[in-house]
Amino acid sequence: MSARKIVIIGAGVVGTTFAYALQINGGADEIVLIDIDRKRVEGEVLDLNHGLMFTSPVRIRAGDYDDCAGADVVVITAGAKQKPGQSRLALVETNVRIMFEIVEKVVEKTSDSVLLVVSNPVDILTYAALKASGLPKQRVIGSGTVLDSARFRYLLSSRCRVDPHNVHAYVLGEHGDSEVMAWSMTHIAGTPIGDACRICDDMMSEDVRGEIAESVRDSAYHIIDAKGATNYAVGLALVRIVRAIIRDENSILTVSTLLDGEFGIKDVCIGAPTVVNSRGADRVFDVPLSDDELKALRASANSLKGILGKTGLQSGEWSRRRSGELPVS
Repeated sequence: MSARKIVIIGAGVVGTTFAYALQINGGADEIVLIDIDRKRVEGEVLDLNHGLMFTSPVRIRAGDYDDCAGADVVVITAGAKQKPGQSRLALVETNVRIMFEIVEKVVEKTSDSVLLVVSNPVDILTYAALKASGLPKQRVIGSGTVLDSARFRYLLSSRCRVDPHNVHAYVLGEHGDSEVMAWSMTHIAGTPIGDACRICDDMMSEDVRGEIAESVRDSAYHIIDAKGATNYAVGLALVRIVRAIIRDENSILTVSTLLDGEFGIKDVCIGAPTVVNSRGADRVFDVPLSDDELKALRASANSLKGILGKTGLQSGEWSRRRSGELPVS
């Protein structure tokens, strides 16, 4: 088997936590960290290497864009940081510009890697990365609502007092305020949540469902307000996504991928149940949803399309602005 190489662009708290989690997991043979702050990268790499006697063998080093050649996955975590109280969508203009600059450098060195976008707002930036790269849609994906789904499962498992591994639940749509809890797809040990939790009294009331949904949506804001950034759970979520790619697992994960008619949605990247394997986002599962869920998912997509419209990404205006054909507003 060929060596498994993962390149991480962005050595901030998310990128380095992911590198640490990947090192412990043993999912890669080589991890390369790239950042404009070379001194910081070298310090992070040295710290990680000092722990090698406690983990499986892996080569960890600082690198540059030349190292993207031969990578199985290039993970992009770089971008302007989300501030306390700031919505993910407020980061759009700055991070779209950063994403174009990064992706154009990456595709100069590799056209075979899967690009995994983590920077926020992830759905918008996944679309930007797809436009900037010119790669097939399968090979440009975002972390989407994989972490949101994990938060959803954790809250349900806590209330039902069962292992999160036995809870199957998905959050769809935007990784953000318009995300949708897919209650109709939620099961515990193969049993629909409404049947499994009859013993939980009012757990499935509309009020409790609303409370759970609000907790999932606002988790990141609470964590950022308390400690400045989210990093541990998202690092583990990225390990899960990357593992599905490099092991060709055909795992169903709610990554952000370009929809082309699934759920009646087109031309927007959004979190959806997707088969993830060595090709990247191999195919989307167009699962049946309740009428309310489908309506909410389409509303979430339209919300993102509104942002894309303002950036000019869908019309090509963004690229023309960057090339000087149009004035920057």
